[in-house]
Amino acid sequence: MAEKLFSKADREAIVNAIRSAEVSTSGEIQVHIESRCKGDVLDRAVKVFDTLKMHQTKDRNGVLFYLAVVDHRFAILGDKGINEVVPEDFWEKIKEHMTDLFKQGQFTQGLIDGIHKAGEQLGQHFPYQGDSDINELPDEISFGS
Repeated sequence: MAEKLFSKADREAIVNAIRSAEVSTSGEIQVHIESRCKGDVLDRAVKVFDTLKMHQTKDRNGVLFYLAVVDHRFAILGDKGINEVVPEDFWEKIKEHMTDLFKQGQFTQGLIDGIHKAGEQLGQHFPYQGDSDINELPDEISFGS
């Protein structure tokens, strides 16, 4: 069901935002969307982060955008490497901006903006490494139930 909540064009725009954000960084961004989140949203995001093996990036610089759309809950989770270098309130500021857009029904744009903001910080602290840089994680959106 979660997959049906975003049109094909919306999904393509989100994936393009991920690819665009990752052009200037060795960091990795993933989006996981599911319908519902039972329990604490951050706990669920940590579980998804682990399932997607995001903690296995070389520089521990993965960022997960987790959405439970029916429950209207989401979390942004950065790995150890990126969390050590961004301002303390960085993720919360992105979340606030995304929430404002979500409240206006602009879910795709909210995600795209969040992805770009994360990508800017990743690029600043984990610049693209040229030919030695590999895409460690898929850019495609993952969906839960």
